[in-house]
Amino acid sequence: MKELRPDTLIRNPHGAPVVASVEIACEAARLWRVVGHFAGFDAFIPALSHIEMTGTGVGALRTKFFHDGHCVVEQLNSRDDEAMCMTWTTLYNTLSIARLWAAMNVQALGARRSRVTWTLIGEPVDSTQAEFERFAQAFIDSALENVRQMFG
Repeated sequence: MKELRPDTLIRNPHGAPVVASVEIACEAARLWRVVGHFAGFDAFIPALSHIEMTGTGVGALRTKFFHDGHCVVEQLNSRDDEAMCMTWTTLYNTLSIARLWAAMNVQALGARRSRVTWTLIGEPVDSTQAEFERFAQAFIDSALENVRQMFG
């Protein structure tokens, strides 16, 4: 009989970070309430039909359902409301992404101006790394442009 040992399919992706960042005329805490709401990304990603959560806080799972039938399951790895940052990892998806890690953070640039930055590192299954990075860049650029428009 084969000896069983602890193992996992989860490992961090390798690749160049894909980064999107926008400055918005609003206070940082107000911006963080939107982009830091792990269960609320459907507010600024129109391709999402809805999100279901399992658990709360670090370790919670978010299942994002897309209008086109795709879904993504992600785990919240870290969250710091004082520093206004969080990270998460994709555990399962139907988008041909082998591995994905992401971070969101908000920085105050003054009393009424803030910057939100979304960083991700991913590895594709069926496309080249360059194709994946172009897709990811367009996706997060669009999402943060939607956030900018929300704050008018």
